[in-house]
Amino acid sequence: MKSYAPALFAAGLFAQHAAAHSIFQQAGSGSTDFDTKCTRLPPNNNPVTSVTSSDMSCNVGGASGVSGFCEVNAGDEFIVEMHAQPGDRSCANEAIGGNHFGPVLIYMSKVDDASSADGSGEWFKVDEFGYDASSKTWGTDLLNENCGKRSFKIPSKIPAGDYLVRAEAIALHTAGQQGGAQFYMSCYQVKVSGGSGGQLPAGVKIPGAYSASDPGILVDIWGNGFSEYTIPGPAVIDSSYF
Repeated sequence: MKSYAPALFAAGLFAQHAAAHSIFQQAGSGSTDFDTKCTRLPPNNNPVTSVTSSDMSCNVGGASGVSGFCEVNAGDEFIVEMHAQPGDRSCANEAIGGNHFGPVLIYMSKVDDASSADGSGEWFKVDEFGYDASSKTWGTDLLNENCGKRSFKIPSKIPAGDYLVRAEAIALHTAGQQGGAQFYMSCYQVKVSGGSGGQLPAGVKIPGAYSASDPGILVDIWGNGFSEYTIPGPAVIDSSYF
């Protein structure tokens, strides 16, 4: 994480605020580029700010499905991709800029039909990166370094079928006051084949998994005492599922 003098940061923060908003847009798997085929794209790049809002599941309008699906095998790599503007995949531009530092988290939810599911089921976490204190690196830093992409493994020991994949970045630049954290998420409609498991991991409801006072949501990342970060939500599922 880059360091900024508090006064300079405060002066420039709100000028950078709108320009730094972003969207999880594209998806891929291995050498396959799905583009936005299976993405429930939000109407704009603004964040959700209330942890109790139904928009927390799949963003504003995300309860409505799209016609496309991304088809993968259990155990495959899946890639989610974030950019600031719709359709802009230029690696010259930051995926999420403007000091919007924070964690990146990936959830999955088993559903009967990914094109009609509203996101109200249970979600289990399959991937996360919060903050590495030794290198002062955030999950959003890694997105910026990798052209907006975050890769994770579809668990190999989950049942085959339809899933929603929920990619989320939480911007913490104004999270020192309650309601200041910004949540950027999109859901992807995914069909998983070949899963060898018969039982799903335990899940959580979204909204419901986060509280506005959680230490990973109400946190001053600019304070002199900041040295470690607690990622909100449940732990990543047990390695035996992978």
